[in-house]
Amino acid sequence: MCGFLGEVAFGGERISHSRFEYLLSLSKSRGPNETRIEGLGNRALFGFNRLSVLDLTSNASQPMWSPSKRYLLMFNGEIYNHMEIRKYLSDKNTFISSSSDTVTLAHAIDEWGIKKTIEQLDGMFAIAIYDRSNKSVSLIRDFAGIKPLFYGLKKKHLVFSSKYNQLSKHPIFQSGMVDTAVLKLYLTQHFIPPPFGILENTFSLSPGEIINFDYNGDRKSHNYWTYPSYEESQFAQNEVIRDIEFSLQESVKSQMISDVPIGAFLSGGVDSPLICFNAKKTAGNQLNTYSLTVDSPRHDESFLSTQYANTLNVHNELIEMNTNNAIEILNPSISSIGEPFGDFSILPTWKICKVASADITVALSGDGGDELFFGYERFNSISKNYWLWSKPYSIRYLLRGLDKLFLNEKYLNDCVLYANPGDAHFGLHNRFSSRLIKDLIPVLDETDIPEGFNIYKYEKPKTIGHLLHEVRKSEFYGMLQKTLIKVDRASMAHGLEVRVPFLKKSMIRNVLSYGVNVHEPLFQRKKLLFELLKRSYPKIKPELSKKGLTIPLKKWISKCFKDEFYNALLDDSFCYNYGINKQRVETTLESHYSEKEDLKWPLFSLYSLSIWDNEWR
Repeated sequence: MCGFLGEVAFGGERISHSRFEYLLSLSKSRGPNETRIEGLGNRALFGFNRLSVLDLTSNASQPMWSPSKRYLLMFNGEIYNHMEIRKYLSDKNTFISSSSDTVTLAHAIDEWGIKKTIEQLDGMFAIAIYDRSNKSVSLIRDFAGIKPLFYGLKKKHLVFSSKYNQLSKHPIFQSGMVDTAVLKLYLTQHFIPPPFGILENTFSLSPGEIINFDYNGDRKSHNYWTYPSYEESQFAQNEVIRDIEFSLQESVKSQMISDVPIGAFLSGGVDSPLICFNAKKTAGNQLNTYSLTVDSPRHDESFLSTQYANTLNVHNELIEMNTNNAIEILNPSISSIGEPFGDFSILPTWKICKVASADITVALSGDGGDELFFGYERFNSISKNYWLWSKPYSIRYLLRGLDKLFLNEKYLNDCVLYANPGDAHFGLHNRFSSRLIKDLIPVLDETDIPEGFNIYKYEKPKTIGHLLHEVRKSEFYGMLQKTLIKVDRASMAHGLEVRVPFLKKSMIRNVLSYGVNVHEPLFQRKKLLFELLKRSYPKIKPELSKKGLTIPLKKWISKCFKDEFYNALLDDSFCYNYGINKQRVETTLESHYSEKEDLKWPLFSLYSLSIWDNEWR
């Protein structure tokens, strides 16, 4: 994987070469093997930090001109079907000497143009292309949002980058105001979803989006890939499981092509053991895997990951996080994101990536399995209330109260109190209540989240199957993006490329084509993958409950992180910058320390905001 930075002045002049070099250096960890800068007079600069994975020679150096010299490319990612594309080009008498997928991309764009080429790609990527013939710039992001791509546009000045802090430290945007609507969205969702940026005039490309900037800096956007519409379907479950097994084998196999050492992450769940099972079959010889262990029985699942590793006969490194060593990675892991990020699983992810990067350059991960195969409890939490959303609120409120009082919440939950399923879905992800936001940051009380944030704007559809389709779609464009941010930044902080076989385009297409009913999501989470797991590991009894890659943050905030949180959140400058009620923050901290309330999510989100404000503004 790599990191890049580009700047085009559609009017006026670009920043100095030395300042550009500094900003490019902020993504050096993404590409530690080579740095190159290409200039186009006083108008544009393109800089690239390369992590060499395919073709380690200078033949694959970037920025790269296409053979016709019309297009200048910067490409971050991997194209898994580039050999098929190359075969087509070879049949057209195109000779390609390098094994690099970037070289394949350059030839393909010369042959087909940008739009058709992008539609053919299966992989993970962020691409910037300068067209010398019309002085336009195209920015492209992969269909699942695996690789990041940010941009800022102000006064006909375009800057685009692999890391957000390359924008927030840029002179044009550094002095910009914080967008309070985006700030409120961040606090409620604990990350900043695309297409938004925390500073005004800054943005992120959405999954599957192409944005073109013409010679005047005017932009046009369209999606080359969108999530498919709902269709009723019926498939035999055994047949689907066989198809998934084959698709996953092929996806893992295609993502193990590398000229550098490759390994995998292994948890005690479902997704990564399946990835590792297929990776071991493909590798044949020794496969290095990496697992987390924490000093909290409630959060630790290393006993299961060890069983999976022993069954596979792989070398599995157990990476320990505990009260004593967690403080070492608190700030570095948060800082590596480059923007506010409130998901504390960044800590263990960063730690695992750091250890793994000492042995390998590429790792496989199981991300995406939960979103595609109905792996979260919230799928059931929302859909179980389907029949009640057509009833008046008073009836829903009464039935919810009776169920809570007499049946121990067996049939209903608080989702039924929301106006519609979409609002309930948004609420399930919000662990920073509107009351607490009002108390801590009064200036946000009258602020609405951005109008363009419409991931959870769906009503009750005609069938429960259609509802589950909408929930899955919202997870794909919502919380999956948070997970991918975490994995990308944590891995790239250590020059480690992480590939996600569940999110290969063909894999996504196949799984979504089966529809909803075959998964039986109302009865069991991730049923199809559990069946496949039992076939792959017949002697291991998997756990149905999901722990995930997490840590005992509630305890750590009160112990090993106590001083850091107290000092950062009560800092005068931080409180002033964001209109924070310092006295109320102190009360909130004390409430958490004394265990009156579990406030780890809002506290961590504020702490992450303070780290970004201190380091990257």
